[in-house]
Amino acid sequence: MKTAPKKATRIKAGRIQRANYKWIYLFLLPTIVIFAMFYLMPIAQVFVTSFTKWDGFNAPKFNGLTNYINLFTNSSFLIALKNLLWWCVIALTLHVGFGTLVAFVLYQRPHGWKFTRTVFMIPNVISAAAWAMIYKFIFNNDFGILNSVIRVFNPNFNVQWFYKSPWAFWAVTFTWLFYAVIVTLVVLGDLMNIPKELNEAALMDGATGWQLIRYIQLPLCRASIGTSVIASLTSRIAMYEQIALTTSGGPGDDTMSLPIILVKGIMDYRYGYANAVGVVMFIIGLIVLGVVNKLFRMDEANY
Repeated sequence: MKTAPKKATRIKAGRIQRANYKWIYLFLLPTIVIFAMFYLMPIAQVFVTSFTKWDGFNAPKFNGLTNYINLFTNSSFLIALKNLLWWCVIALTLHVGFGTLVAFVLYQRPHGWKFTRTVFMIPNVISAAAWAMIYKFIFNNDFGILNSVIRVFNPNFNVQWFYKSPWAFWAVTFTWLFYAVIVTLVVLGDLMNIPKELNEAALMDGATGWQLIRYIQLPLCRASIGTSVIASLTSRIAMYEQIALTTSGGPGDDTMSLPIILVKGIMDYRYGYANAVGVVMFIIGLIVLGVVNKLFRMDEANY
């Protein structure tokens, strides 16, 4: 005879556990208050004031969807979205791909790998302003390193990289394309956490080096690569310093970005319009976060 399944018993918290709850809530209270004051309330204010006409001094006046209509009918905004799309594609493939490749090379510990890792991290301690000056020197049309090298093969070559279309877009892109030290460190950390037994077992079963990477190491680095993708894409959404210090969005709108439009709105005392741009950036960031979490199955355990 089949016995009826037993009902799941609900374990009640003991008197001591219930007494500790109030202390848990008490210690969490400062964090909750700080989060609400410095994160939640400003975000809510951005959303609310994006539907208003506000100059930052006088009281905001509700104007409905006017800011969003003006934004989506602005040609600079549409170009900024197109640039963002291309930058995200480049970041997803070349930027994260290059950082991951360096991580796998360093994981093999070739001769001089520690020195290479240190040198690769040097750009991380250089300010954005300093990098802008360095890249202006590299891409300078008259005395730049890049043009000087090209002129060895083509004496008549003369391109104003930051000031001429379509070269400006690629000049700005190269300011961050190979600056992938964060990706490398995150992925390398995951690689070093892989149990040696897994690699040894695969090699004993006859797996080649490529098969070891494809079927064991890459899948186990899924979370770190996904984290790197999120960091890289959100950095492209918020990319401001590289553009502001080199092209300011020009020539024309070739290198326009959403943060540039946002800052210009603030400088013109159009805070409601600028906050509408901020809302769009926030929503795009949430979409990126959701899609990457889904594609890389970030909520699943590796082991």
